[in-house]
Amino acid sequence: MSDQPLPELPAPFTTLAGEHRHSAVVENSEFLAFAARADTPQEALAYLETVRARYPDATHHCWAYQIGPEYRFNDDGEPGGTAGAPMLRAIGGQELDHVVTVVVRYYGGVKLGTGGLVRAYGGTAAECLRTAPRLEIRPRQPLRVQAPFPHLSALYHLLETFDVARGEEEYTVSGVEMTLGVYPEEVQAFAAALADATRGEARVESR
Repeated sequence: MSDQPLPELPAPFTTLAGEHRHSAVVENSEFLAFAARADTPQEALAYLETVRARYPDATHHCWAYQIGPEYRFNDDGEPGGTAGAPMLRAIGGQELDHVVTVVVRYYGGVKLGTGGLVRAYGGTAAECLRTAPRLEIRPRQPLRVQAPFPHLSALYHLLETFDVARGEEEYTVSGVEMTLGVYPEEVQAFAAALADATRGEARVESR
């Protein structure tokens, strides 16, 4: 493997393993909180629309998302700063990323005041996120491996030894070429092990 520095990968992050919900009743108002993974703003807004479609008669559909450095939030008619912003803070407070949360409110006839709304929206979203199943995302370094036929068994053995994600695999006249995903901290060890196992005849290139 060359001594060129590897391309910088996105930082690991924790997101949600699936959609989750939580509900609460505050002073006769019903708050339904929903949360899901979203990897792009388009995905976040599409999820918002699915929740809106489920509860078209709700009084408010407030929302927030955090996707890396990108974030947005909306109070959907509630007083400014009482819904979307507390929900966004709830995402950060749970140390999550690539997440969208929507809180649906059915007004119960009792005004909660600014502080009450902040606690209701922020607290309902936070509890939804706190109890949701989580998923840690660790980006892998894409590698291209070329190995001659006599060393295929050694290559496949290493693929079982290391935690490797296998991609495209192509057989050529001289051997096999395949795309792999390897965790960054294991790239050098994998390359060294492959060189030892194939007497230096296999090639590893970063992509």
